Amino acid sequence: MDFLREWYPNKSAKIYVSNPTWPTHKGIAARAGFEAVEYRYYDKAAKGFDCTGMLEDLDKADNGSIILLHMCAHNPTGCDPSKEQWGQILEVVKRKGHFAAFDNAYQGFATGDLENDAYSLRLFAENYSNVCLFQSMAKNFGLYGERAGCVSFLTESEKEAAIISSRIKQIARPMYSNPPIHGARVVDIILSDAELTASWHNSLKKMSSRMTDMRTGLVSKLAAEGSTHDWSHITS
Repeated sequence: MDFLREWYPNKSAKIYVSNPTWPTHKGIAARAGFEAVEYRYYDKAAKGFDCTGMLEDLDKADNGSIILLHMCAHNPTGCDPSKEQWGQILEVVKRKGHFAAFDNAYQGFATGDLENDAYSLRLFAENYSNVCLFQSMAKNFGLYGERAGCVSFLTESEKEAAIISSRIKQIARPMYSNPPIHGARVVDIILSDAELTASWHNSLKKMSSRMTDMRTGLVSKLAAEGSTHDWSHITS
């Protein structure tokens, strides 16, 4: 966000975040000098994703706004758009010339499949160039104390990539100089070994399945206790 504050061409751009979202999103935006504005996302009454509200708010936003999107396993609702709805979101973002900034903190936890959980990002990256990714390995690698992750910007050329890399380093150097390397090495070792990578994929599937089983069990036990409330949003 510091990089966007300094180099994003639209100096009056606001950062749009979902309502609700991870609270620190607003804090980071404010720290970087951005005004954070909410777009409708979760319909509390219907207990589901408010696609119509989100599309309307993104359409009303000033052209060239920065839209913060949760790649999968939305925090805190756990409610994600369908593939068809992601297509509708992409259409509005492209038409309005918005910048799509993806937060990816739970890849592998939504469906248990890393590729399925990356659908939204890949859809945007294959059809649009104003895209960046804030990626955390803290959760899906169990590296909570290390906060390992990376930031990626989609560029039009190797020359542009080199310029952006240089500018990001200029920001990182006075901010934290060098990040802790232990967590990054753990990720690197796992992803550089086919057997370890396969083991990690299986662990993600087990964790995702466990969360699904816990939700299903909660709903069934509530029904067994006589609850007549509709708890289907817990499992959906």
